[in-house]
Amino acid sequence: MRLYPITWFALCLLAFTGACSRKAEAPADPRVVRCAVIGGMTMTGLWPEIARRFEAESSYKVEVVATGPRGELDKVFREGKADLLTMHSGDITTDLVADGYGINMRPWTRNELCIVGPPADPAGVRGMTNGAAALRQIAAARARFVDFHGIGSRELSHNLWRNAGVEPKGDWVIRDDSVSKWNILQFARSNHAYVVVGYIPARLGKMASEGMEILVRDDPVMRRPFIVMEANPARLPRANRAGAKALADFLLSAEVQQFLLEFGAQTNGPGPLFFPVNTARP
Repeated sequence: MRLYPITWFALCLLAFTGACSRKAEAPADPRVVRCAVIGGMTMTGLWPEIARRFEAESSYKVEVVATGPRGELDKVFREGKADLLTMHSGDITTDLVADGYGINMRPWTRNELCIVGPPADPAGVRGMTNGAAALRQIAAARARFVDFHGIGSRELSHNLWRNAGVEPKGDWVIRDDSVSKWNILQFARSNHAYVVVGYIPARLGKMASEGMEILVRDDPVMRRPFIVMEANPARLPRANRAGAKALADFLLSAEVQQFLLEFGAQTNGPGPLFFPVNTARP
């Protein structure tokens, strides 16, 4: 078959374009694992230490391309800017998998929520380690309680109220009108009320806690899982799948699971900030 010059040129152009496309779809740097990490892990120093350990044991370099709230990480991951994502589990993470952006989603650690309240503690819950029992006691005393709009806090609170067998309604339940989630403890303080929040931001001062106390914690039911997922190369062809999988597997390793408890003891005194997924209580 004879090929006319214009046909030959078109075939060459197609071959060149295909080669360039395949090159463009390769990872920008196969030695780098780009990570989108929930803010609490970077704020506490957990993620930098895990990254350091992973780099020491592998040929990869860990780069945090985004850290902060879940909505921001979702956007970055969908745009193909991260190879690995870790954040709280929930609708956002499930949708990422359902929409084809993420694969191999696995829980690898948990954090803790707590009940914070006024030092006077009108319901007498200080020192309790059962969240549902504490809320039942708050309701019985008709002590004020803020229905915080934070995603994790509201979800957990609803579960605790259900476990307590109490429907939280009445003038003692305060609607959350705080300016931002970081101001919720001061909003609760102004209402002399209890509220369920994350232990890490309350303990480390991310939420201004002046005039309020952490009164109830150390309940395994009040822990929320974090997941890790890898970018799906079928949807995000520039993803470094090999590097992401190596790092995800490392997070589930016995070494890291044990380190979670050691890290907490080093940074938080008597108790950890993060918990392994393979044990209910340390």
